[in-house]
Amino acid sequence: MVHTVESAATESTEPRDAADHPISPSDIAVGVIIGRTSEFFDFFVFAIASVIVFPARLFPFLEPLEGTLASFVLILLAFVARPIGNAVFMRVDRNYGRGAKLTIALFLLGTSTVAMGLVPSYATVGVWAIVIMAILRFLQGLALGGTWDGLASLLAVSAPKKRRGFYAMVPQLGAPLGLIVAAFLFSYLVGSTSAEDFLDWGWRYPFFVAFAVNVVALFARLRIVVTPEFQRAFESQELQPTPIRRTIAEDGRAIAIGIFVPLATFAMFHMVTVFPLAWIYLYSDETLTTFLNLMAFAAAVGVLSVTLSGFLSDEIGRWRVLLIGAVAIGIFSLVAPLMLRGGILGEAGYMIIGFIILGISFGQSSGAAASMFGSRNRYTASALVSALSWLFGAGFAPLTALFLSTTLGLYAAGLYLLSGAICTVLALWAVRQLEFQGGEGVE
Repeated sequence: MVHTVESAATESTEPRDAADHPISPSDIAVGVIIGRTSEFFDFFVFAIASVIVFPARLFPFLEPLEGTLASFVLILLAFVARPIGNAVFMRVDRNYGRGAKLTIALFLLGTSTVAMGLVPSYATVGVWAIVIMAILRFLQGLALGGTWDGLASLLAVSAPKKRRGFYAMVPQLGAPLGLIVAAFLFSYLVGSTSAEDFLDWGWRYPFFVAFAVNVVALFARLRIVVTPEFQRAFESQELQPTPIRRTIAEDGRAIAIGIFVPLATFAMFHMVTVFPLAWIYLYSDETLTTFLNLMAFAAAVGVLSVTLSGFLSDEIGRWRVLLIGAVAIGIFSLVAPLMLRGGILGEAGYMIIGFIILGISFGQSSGAAASMFGSRNRYTASALVSALSWLFGAGFAPLTALFLSTTLGLYAAGLYLLSGAICTVLALWAVRQLEFQGGEGVE
């Protein structure tokens, strides 16, 4: 039987504990925000360091541009490892439980992140510095694949029908919040130390802070996930890990299309964070602290924009919001090169407008993927779609955009982003044409 949006909504009831007391979506939201913020903070610490630290410490034998491109290959490694981490930790989840999976994954994430802050320079150990950092980055990606806790999916199906868009955007708040903290931390360190001291030891502190943040996130999430009430909630909504082969066999078509639904959003994610930082750092006279502070301010605007996406989704429908976002990203891709070359005012316009558009689209990207699947495979299918979308949408974006912009001009990077917007529009059209067994369909 094929379900419509309305039928799926009526079948999805609020999870309850043994005493028949409803579990509040607000309780779930707290764990989701803490978890996602810690993950994105780790991500942005590495991303910022890949622009302002690693080219000098790991690739001093290369020109600055080539060293930055090499650092972006390291960024890509985590996105390659993430789907593998999904597969490995799904098995841990099935055999030992979600609490064990989260503990192992977050411990691996924290230790690999803090170890990055201890890696010596190329001048000290030669090529082993690059090898060690690459291994740690791969382990970080594996761990991120294991941090999928199902809370976002539980939140989506537990929220009141008329507020599903609002609660679907809650997990996405972690991205701009994590960026704000990371950008301000690096800005403080760059501004309060000499260039030599920063490259020697100052850059290490954000990686140590990331470990502390992960510890807090671990206990905050375990406090929610392993309680009997939430265990029963996951079971009642059938949010349990299913074998990947079976999931692909039963929902392969939806997974294939679902990968492209947030593609433009995830490409845009790097086009307003890592890519402009690299471009400004390499080709502008702008001070690093000024641009990092601008990035943090734009991310704060992004928090408001993500929140707005929730209200818009509840008013006009999630899929319309995604379509509007994709079209806006396409338009932005055509005018963005002009702004990025327009001095401080142009850079501010690029970042603020970019984050407004990103927030609108990014706020509903997670909920859209989950809504395409029935309860039987929603947990595993959503994890796969998320990991693969991040790989193809965001993983290659900074490397490709910087290479194109420096060889063919900034407009080439804009056309690259435009291609992602076109793919998303086509995927949204395909979703409208096809009905997925058990999914909510198009709102």
